[in-house]
Amino acid sequence: MDDLTQQPAPSQQPPFDLLVVGAGPTGLACAIEAQKAGLRVVVVDKGCLCNSLFHYPAHMTFFTTSERLEIGGIPFPSTNAKPTRNEALEYYRLVAAYYKLDVRQYQRVKKITGANEAFTVHIEDRFGRPSSLQTRKLVISSGYYDLPNFMNIPGENLSKVHHYYNDPHPFYGLDVAVIGGKNSAAIAALELWRHGARVTLIHRDSELHRHIKYWIKPDLENRIKAGEIKAFFNTKVVEITPDTVILEPPNGRTAIPNHFVFAMTGYHPDFTFLEKLGVRFEGPDNLPLCNPDTLESNVPGIYLAGVIVAGSRTNEIFIENGRFHGRQIADALASNLKEQSRNQQAGPAAYPVD
Repeated sequence: MDDLTQQPAPSQQPPFDLLVVGAGPTGLACAIEAQKAGLRVVVVDKGCLCNSLFHYPAHMTFFTTSERLEIGGIPFPSTNAKPTRNEALEYYRLVAAYYKLDVRQYQRVKKITGANEAFTVHIEDRFGRPSSLQTRKLVISSGYYDLPNFMNIPGENLSKVHHYYNDPHPFYGLDVAVIGGKNSAAIAALELWRHGARVTLIHRDSELHRHIKYWIKPDLENRIKAGEIKAFFNTKVVEITPDTVILEPPNGRTAIPNHFVFAMTGYHPDFTFLEKLGVRFEGPDNLPLCNPDTLESNVPGIYLAGVIVAGSRTNEIFIENGRFHGRQIADALASNLKEQSRNQQAGPAAYPVD
């Protein structure tokens, strides 16, 4: 057994050059590019590696092709034209292993103190045990998938209500309501129906969203047209009870029998966390202030990457374009280090003496 007493205490360890909050594809890309630039990097995540992808539906297929999901210059082989969620998880695990990334999983960031060149990141493990890491610079790449948009209606906190869909098997033979009209709702409704659930789709708009994957949308529309999946459009859910879901369609309030609810109502970034760091936002879409070239926020030393750069417009940044944020940030950090090195070599400025 290793003698752990020989390891320096956290406070005695030299600070990291960069700490990345979020071990998703974009966070990993940031760590890889910074590591290539010669920086000492650590990644922390409150969940597992690629935690958001892990919580995608088990049989999900990506909209894009595998080469557009690649990071670190490592090819992403796939047996399909469009890779699956399981293939993506395998790929990102292998990339993290190849680059020997220092990823601290199941470490929740509680607060960040200090300032540029001397940040302290206070973290807590699954058992509430605190620790801290020192770093010169920060990248926040925490995504948005873990914060659902709540409906704020009675019964939403019942155990039968889920904001994530994974596998259809447990719902065979049961009445299941799916709330929403985008990709997540469409995938859940179809898979649940195909595995024996009695599915009702409820959407507040007049039709399904136009951005549903092109091979899924007509499938769902045909199931609705055939009466195999019931659908309520222009309808709000006003209450959830243990045995029913109470709806408000145009023709008057009604209750439908129900065993489980999947509220696929979307997700949002953790704006509160960013605000506590001093990051400012502008406009109705909560766009965080950051340099478009370097992605450094209005707080010196704190960089933003991935979907949080787009604020509430979470449909603008995906893995396909967020993965390039790592190179932008690494280039900015490398330039900053070179400038610091030149200043150190030049020594203190000389002043005239009377």
